[in-house]
Amino acid sequence: MIGTAGAILLLGTGRIMGASGILGSLIDGSARGTERLEKLGFLVGLIGMPALAVVIFGAPETNLTVNAGLVVLAGLLVGIGTRLGNGCTSGHGVCGISRLSLRAIVATVLFLCAGMATVGLLRHGLGVI
Repeated sequence: MIGTAGAILLLGTGRIMGASGILGSLIDGSARGTERLEKLGFLVGLIGMPALAVVIFGAPETNLTVNAGLVVLAGLLVGIGTRLGNGCTSGHGVCGISRLSLRAIVATVLFLCAGMATVGLLRHGLGVI
């Protein structure tokens, strides 16, 4: 669904999708006027369609922890990481790699390595997750 949304945004507006950048511009106020409405509509669709799919088809089984504090901490760390990395996996991994962007390929490899190291440390090293 993210790939389809990215393709629609690129074909419809000529802009490259990066969910963290879109959200960031809404939060910091740099998106104005019709651009703000477009970005808000895009995020509503990006979040709303999977939510609608859960209502229609039911939620898939996951291995998500029940520790709400850990989930909040993980979300905050992902948010910080997207700002440090100038984007997230939707921007770099889905849209950047499909355009053969070297910067996006390097960023995505680093995201994956950091994720593997984090899981290795927290699950196998510290036993937190």
